[in-house]
Amino acid sequence: MYFDELELSDNILDALYDMRFDECTPVQERCIPEILAGHDMLGIAQTGTGKTAAYLLPILSLLDEGNYPKDAINCIIMSPTRELAQQIDQAMQGFGYYLGDISSLAVYGGNDGQRYSQETKSLKLGADVIIATPGRLISHMQLGNVDMSRVSFFVLDEADRMLDMGFSEDILSIAKQLPANCQTIMFSATMPQKIEQLAKSLLKNPVEVKLAVSKPAEKIRQSAYVCHDAQKQGLFKHIFNDKTLTRVIVFAGKKEKVKEISRKLKQIHVNAGEMHSDLTQAERDEVMFKFKSSQIDVLVATDIVARGIDIDDIQMVINYDVPHDVEDYVHRIGRTARADRDGMAITFVNPQDIRYFNQIEAFLEKDIEKIPIPPELGEAPEYKPVSKLRQKNGRHGRKDRGNGSKGKNRNNRRRKPAAKKQREDKDKRS
Repeated sequence: MYFDELELSDNILDALYDMRFDECTPVQERCIPEILAGHDMLGIAQTGTGKTAAYLLPILSLLDEGNYPKDAINCIIMSPTRELAQQIDQAMQGFGYYLGDISSLAVYGGNDGQRYSQETKSLKLGADVIIATPGRLISHMQLGNVDMSRVSFFVLDEADRMLDMGFSEDILSIAKQLPANCQTIMFSATMPQKIEQLAKSLLKNPVEVKLAVSKPAEKIRQSAYVCHDAQKQGLFKHIFNDKTLTRVIVFAGKKEKVKEISRKLKQIHVNAGEMHSDLTQAERDEVMFKFKSSQIDVLVATDIVARGIDIDDIQMVINYDVPHDVEDYVHRIGRTARADRDGMAITFVNPQDIRYFNQIEAFLEKDIEKIPIPPELGEAPEYKPVSKLRQKNGRHGRKDRGNGSKGKNRNNRRRKPAAKKQREDKDKRS
């Protein structure tokens, strides 16, 4: 489906035309009409599927053509991290290029007092769209800087990450201040029970859109060590004997385990840093800066890093434990083999995790290479697949094209948006 087949405003179509975005991705095709129709929505889709445009385009179109107050906050978009808030704000600037009367503001921590004062002023004046991290918005609410009584749209982006980071109570506190007729939209990459519970408490008769998980890039060489937990430290020593490994991410499911792994890596003289939800925004920024600038060779992290942060030159991803969701496995190993590079993904599989790894292999429809552990580490457990599970989702939809495919030759099927044509005619007359 093409964007000009949807009921988007001419100003939005003009911006998409200029950005050379013609064709909808699957999540956009399914979500945009439902949001335009005023339905609450729960969308299950990975990062990179174009979900930001899936909610921004219809909301901006409605604000452009609807009768919404000019002196009020009309839309609040919640983001788990400062980095994602900045990405959403950048997308907003592009899509809203021709929306001169619609203002936006990104509200997040980790900056100075002058920035906070600017946020306060804009909030009180009533910026149309607020993109905020939960903690920062709560801070402004407690000081009486935010009037949420006329908010029409409330969006939770990457809701699963927000819950993982401990923002559940903040989200519910914010939601309580919204008017009863506010349209609520939730996007999450995974659908654990806590997301279902949050959806039940916030959404009214929602439309559910769930897209099949994309498979990992073919350039990722996937392998596994079947081992006991006590052998994992020895495997780290074995792997990091290769001194050329300087761009590695190690994932673990819990922040306590991340701290332990980071400490043990340092004991074997691996230059490692850690990333988890106990760190402040400033501390996370510092760790990411050091890793991106190669001051740190190995980043040990919870799934906070698996989505939303772009690092293109990762050589290897190590899963210290097996993710219990296929989606989490795909997100983790998807940090490597980016930008046409090759990459490696190694997973440590203990006996308790074999059934989860079996599910991953069933989804991938292939057996992942099992590397024998070094003899000096002792005998490894036997890998016994529980069953040959088959993926029920069937087809996986069209190939992901980000926010839309660019520059396709549609044999002149694409009309020039009316608003753009009117502006060009006016320019010719003047």
